[in-house]
Amino acid sequence: MNLYPFLLDILKYSIAGMGVVWVAFYLLKPYLDKQDKLQLLELKKSINNQTLPLRLQAYERIVLFIERVNPANMLIRLKAGDYTAAELHALVVNEIRNEYQHNITQQIYISLRAWGVVKQLKNDTLSMVSNAMKALPENGSGMELSRIILAHLSQLENDPYEVAVGLIRKDLDNIL
Repeated sequence: MNLYPFLLDILKYSIAGMGVVWVAFYLLKPYLDKQDKLQLLELKKSINNQTLPLRLQAYERIVLFIERVNPANMLIRLKAGDYTAAELHALVVNEIRNEYQHNITQQIYISLRAWGVVKQLKNDTLSMVSNAMKALPENGSGMELSRIILAHLSQLENDPYEVAVGLIRKDLDNIL
């Protein structure tokens, strides 16, 4: 019995079968790739529909944070004239830090640039308040501290709180 023709037939059929599978795969591959892309697009759309409201809320909270740490608003809200300079300084620093801690989780939903603006604004505000406190005598009043802080703000070429809100709005426009 001759085994050679039998092996040759198996080899021919195997090569033909692999050829058919290869052709079928390359005919179906573009269709499968398109289906994958459509599924990925649907997933991204679904995620975006779920996270967009959270991101918008985070940007709202960040704008509120900026407005709340703005000394022009904060000093009125805290009734600065009712305190000594040392009491007001401690109260303002505590208020800024509490507001920041309250909003720290918003960084998950906003851009790195926007969060950087928030952190810088917080640090600059704390620095401004501390520097104003150093410029006062030990027994200064809260009203005097307020005047120094507001005078410093008025001397700035651009209001950093308005600039920060403007940057946040630009950032928000990029996601909408």
